[in-house]
Amino acid sequence: MSGPRATARARPIEGDRAPRARIVLGCLALALVATALAALMTGATGLANPEAIRLMLAGERPQGDLLLMRDVIVLADIRLPRVIMAGLIGASLAVSGAVMQGLFRNPLADPGIVGVSSGAGLGAAAMIVLGGGLLAPVTALFGGHAVSFAAFLGGLATTALLYRIGTRGGSTHIATMLLAGIALGALAGAALGLLVFVADDRALRDLSFWGLGSVAGATWDKILTAGPVIALVLLLSPLLARALNALVLGEAAAGHLGVNVQRQKRLAIVAVAAATGASVAVSGGIGFVGIVVPHLLRLTIGPDHRYLLPGSALLGAILLIAADTVARTLVAPAELPIGILTALAGAPFFLWILLTRRGFSLG
Repeated sequence: MSGPRATARARPIEGDRAPRARIVLGCLALALVATALAALMTGATGLANPEAIRLMLAGERPQGDLLLMRDVIVLADIRLPRVIMAGLIGASLAVSGAVMQGLFRNPLADPGIVGVSSGAGLGAAAMIVLGGGLLAPVTALFGGHAVSFAAFLGGLATTALLYRIGTRGGSTHIATMLLAGIALGALAGAALGLLVFVADDRALRDLSFWGLGSVAGATWDKILTAGPVIALVLLLSPLLARALNALVLGEAAAGHLGVNVQRQKRLAIVAVAAATGASVAVSGGIGFVGIVVPHLLRLTIGPDHRYLLPGSALLGAILLIAADTVARTLVAPAELPIGILTALAGAPFFLWILLTRRGFSLG
């Protein structure tokens, strides 16, 4: 490795872009608030009365004024859960993508590539198709949360299998995990195909809508189910920043810098599995957020994970709240699955990375 090349790879842990990064993070925080407020006030039913927001924030319900009561109910029981759910899922997927890319030292990695999303999707599909028959006891036990539970369990089971395959003698081999994740994703896809083959018409419709991704079913119960898991991962993710910065230099160099590489890799994998599984469980398949958001931020603030991880959380939340707002207003009163919008925006960006940034590195 030449001298200039080595210098370039050392930049992730330098602080030369720190002032710009702090400004960008501040702007993103303000933009998140503005986007959330705009999403609350936008929808098939117009809300022109600011008093409705004041009453919602105060936890009050108006008496006598039916129009104002309608606005408060729409805000508190329909739009606010969607905004919170979309924000949590967007932040979760974006941070998971940033962690995966740092862990694999691969700018094209995201949770989907290691099979976590596919495993979660297979679990949900199995419950949708077999929930009234073979898996009826699970449906009876978990009721309306059965699909979410199955998706979460599928994601965790895939991660456990992936980790078992990729670990030998106490050492986790990232390349093996990457290849195993691709194989497990293909296997999950084949199993999903079998479920589609045996599904009836009702299950096929549910599978199609769930697979495209949506937060239309957001409720306070679902937020209380998946939200704590996602929030915990988001709050703890900055603790991985130093290790991810060091891993850009290679595992050996990271070890010399005092990083417990194996422990940090395990923590990162578990965090991504938990956040992705919880997100897929309540929203279905929403792709490309984990790819697009970290790259957009790297172009602006650089690859330092101390700023990249919180920035990804903020921008991911903004992106998905905005996408959900468009999804429920563009063809109102009907609604587009949000996964279609993220794919329409993310797929061209993914191709642009492949075609124009062949020399792109995390450093």
